[in-house]
Amino acid sequence: MAQAKSQPTQKFINIETVQENTLILKNGGLRQILMVSGVNFDLKSEEEQGLLTYAYQNFLNSLNFSVQVFIHSRRLNIEDYLRRLEGIQAQEPNELLKTQLTGYHDFVQSFVSQNPIMSKTFFVVVPFDPVFLPTKGGAGIFNKIFGIFGKKASTSANSEMGPQFQQNLQQLTQRVDEVIGGLNSMGLRSVLLANEEIVELFYNLYNPESIEKKRLEIARAEPAQ
Repeated sequence: MAQAKSQPTQKFINIETVQENTLILKNGGLRQILMVSGVNFDLKSEEEQGLLTYAYQNFLNSLNFSVQVFIHSRRLNIEDYLRRLEGIQAQEPNELLKTQLTGYHDFVQSFVSQNPIMSKTFFVVVPFDPVFLPTKGGAGIFNKIFGIFGKKASTSANSEMGPQFQQNLQQLTQRVDEVIGGLNSMGLRSVLLANEEIVELFYNLYNPESIEKKRLEIARAEPAQ
C-alpha cells in the first residue's frame, strides 16, 4: 500500500505572505494585528469596572466592521536570566553571597522546570476583505463577498502590490486608526505589529512546544491600570 505524501504545513495556512506590516491572505483579504496592553479588572473599584465595561460596549458598537480579540499564552523564556545569574555568581568574591546565588539559581531552575511561567499577550486583529465585482458572464451580483475569492483575483490584487492593493491597505489603515482610538479611550495602549513580529507570532502559535525566540515588545510605558 503506497504511503500518502506528506503535505507542507504552509498548504493548510491561509496566509499568502506578510508585507507592509500586513497579513495578506490567499483569498485576497488583509489583516493587521495590534498588540494591546492589559488592565487588571479585578483591582478596579466597582464604579471603575462599570465605566470600563460601558466604554468597551461603546467601542464595539462604534465599529461598522468585525474585529477579532484573542489572548496568546506562551511559556516565558528565562534562559537569559539564568545565564546572567551565573555570570554574577562567577564574579562574586564573597563566598557566602556566592553560595546564596547558587541556591537561588538552582531554585529558580527547578521551579520553572516543574511549573512553567506563562505570559499572556493581548491582540486585536483588524480585517479588510476586498469586494470583487463580477466580470461578464459571472453568476450573481458579486463573485464573493468577505469569503473565499478566486486564486487569480488574489494574485493580481496582492502579489503584484499594485494600486488596488495600496487602496485596500489605506482603508485597512483607517480601520486600524479607528480601533486604536477606541482602545485609547479605555486607557489601553496598542501598537501595530511589524513584519518580523507577525512572523514570530505565528511561529510561536504553530510551534507551542518550542522555546520562543524573543519577547514581543509593546510600548515601553507601563500599561494603564
